[in-house]
This record gives sequence, C-alpha cells and structure tokens, in this order.
Amino acid sequence: MQQLFLKKHEERRLRAGHLWIFSNEVDVKRSPLTSFAPGENAIVCDAGGRKLGTAYVNPASLIAARLISRHPDEALNADLLRKRLLWAMEFRDHLFNVPFYRLCHGEGDWLPGLVIDRYGDVFSVQITTAGMEQHKEELLEILTGFGAKGVLFRNDVSVRSMENLPLEVEEGMGNIPEEIEVQENGATFLVSLKNGQKTGWFYDQRANRAEAARYAAGRSVLDAFCYVGAFGVMAGKHGATDVMFLDASKQALDLAARNLASNAAQTGTDILAGDALETLAALRDEGRRFGMVCLDPPAFIKRKKDAEQGLAAYRRVNDLGLQLVEDGGILFSCSCSHHLEADTLRRLLAQCAARRGLHTQLLYQGFQGPDHPVHPAMPETAYLKVFGLRVWK
Repeated sequence: MQQLFLKKHEERRLRAGHLWIFSNEVDVKRSPLTSFAPGENAIVCDAGGRKLGTAYVNPASLIAARLISRHPDEALNADLLRKRLLWAMEFRDHLFNVPFYRLCHGEGDWLPGLVIDRYGDVFSVQITTAGMEQHKEELLEILTGFGAKGVLFRNDVSVRSMENLPLEVEEGMGNIPEEIEVQENGATFLVSLKNGQKTGWFYDQRANRAEAARYAAGRSVLDAFCYVGAFGVMAGKHGATDVMFLDASKQALDLAARNLASNAAQTGTDILAGDALETLAALRDEGRRFGMVCLDPPAFIKRKKDAEQGLAAYRRVNDLGLQLVEDGGILFSCSCSHHLEADTLRRLLAQCAARRGLHTQLLYQGFQGPDHPVHPAMPETAYLKVFGLRVWK
C-alpha cells in the first residue's frame, strides 16, 4: 500500500478517534492525492512518519480518506468485510428475536460508506463512497453466505455525487418484490424497498415508536410526516381510537392505511395528502385537536449553511404541533438532523410552548436504536433525537 502523509498536527483528530481525513489535512507534497486511484487502500502516517492505521482514499472527494483500521497492515478487503459484518450481525441477532434490523451502520460499525438494512432474507444496501464501491461483488458473496435470497442496491442518495459515483437503484441478486413485510415491536408493516424512502424502512425509530405507543390508549392520534405509518400503526395497535396519517406521498399513505388495517382493524383511519406544514396549519385553523401528535419530519438542516432556515422550519412545525394537541395530550417531536443538537430542539420546544401559554412536562428523551451505533468520536453519527411531552393549558 502507498503511504498517505498528514500535515503537521493534523493527526490529532484521528488520535482522538475520528475516522475522516479531509483533503486539506493531507501533505500533498509527500503524498499527492492524484497518485491514488479512487477507493485505493493506503497506510496513513503522521508528519513524523508514524503509522496511524489504514484508510481508503478518494482524491476527488472533500473527505479524501476514511480510516478502516488502527492497524497499518489491515486493509479493506473481502476478509475484513466478512469479519466486520459477521461481528455486526451476531450483535444484532443478540438484540432482536427476528431478523429485521440495520445490519451495518457505516462508521458506527467501522465500515465507512456502507449501510445495510436486513428484511429477513432480503438485504437493502446503500454504498456512499468510492472505497466501498470497489467491493460490491464481495459484498454480494458475503451476504449470500449470510442467507440472502435478494439484495437491492439503493445507491440513489445524493452524497454519492460528491464521490463521483452514479445515482442508481439496481438488483444485486434475486428478485426483489414490490412490497416486503417488516416485523417490528410485534407489528407487521408493508414497505417498498425499490420506491420507498432511503433503504425502505427506518429501524432507528424502533424504541421511540414503542415508547410513543404507551401513551396511545383511548386517544386520537395525528401521525405527521408518517411515511408508511409506523408511529400511527403502533398507536392503533396499543388502543388509539383513531389515527390520521399525513404525508406528501400518496403511495406511502396507501401503505399506511393498509398497515393500520392489518394490525389494528378496529382503529378509525383518515389520510391527508399534501405539504405537511400547510396541512398542519389548515388543521389548526379548523380547530382540530388530537390526543397525541407525532412529528417525524425529514432533516430540515442537511448542511451547516442551512442551519438558520432549517431551525425556522423546526420552530414552525413544532409550534403547529403544540397547537394541535388537546389539553393534557402528548406530543412526540423528532429530528434526524445531526446539525441540530438535542438541547437546541428541547429549548425550541420549551420556547414554543411558553409563547403559546402552554405548560409542558418532558416525559421521554430518545435516540437512535442500538442497531444504529454511534461512533463516540464522531458526533456526525449521532443524528436522531426524540422528545415526548405532555401538554396542557
């Protein structure tokens, strides 16, 4: 392997545990980035020549290299992939009694650029870096050894463009059905892996959905930004009187209604298609109130430069959500923007409530599930935050 040298003092973040090396941290006089092929393995050295580990390199990316191992003789190859994925799967199988989980969570599982969700014997894979792209065929072989009968590559995420990779959805092996069943928290859900959001399902909210369901009995529920209705279905399964699903996708709403009917046929159902913010405002103006409101919007802050605009969107949606909760009702508010810190969201909720003359009690604070492990040196990997509040006048 070639050696990738860092500038003086630029190894500090790596020694603290981080896995990313930015292009401006590389000593390009000693190790020109242009001498590396996209995805090539390299030994990372500090300015004094001390070996820090191995990484794969992409000279075309702002993140020029991603550390794979602290051992300088351990490169990314089929053996390392198999070992890490087997280790990850054994841990998930210990956590869950059914094979439905996130099998690999990128840096959190020491496999940067790789996300794999498992749906029984079907696997949905997302590759976001040139380094991991080199190993697609090896991944297929490994997953086949894990019992895969179908593998879908959901490589249509925009971050791939930053690595000069094409955006595409392709079947790696087997025939991927149009709809597939997910088992979670004792409920079953139909999702579309090919046409759904991201890798098809959001396992990261598993524990938070179970917690929200504890408050659902006897309440009417609004599930906003519902996708295929996970929060609302769990609420219906635990005794909600009726559920209103709100989303911009009519396909997702159809699945949400079907999922509720198959899990809680006794629960009343209403669906609203449209822009969530506009529809929430219309519901407020109509005087509608709900015993529980669940807000799970997309990331409003995807980049730091979007922080001000995104924070305004979070303030707007939570202000509306609070106004839609009936006296003594429950609000569950979520954010998947890693640029929005949990304390910022908590303060935002408190401020919105105070301005409306509402009292609140913080009942629950949640995070992403253990099959989405956080790398302790990388705050970028800790993205999901959830607050459950009781609201009254």
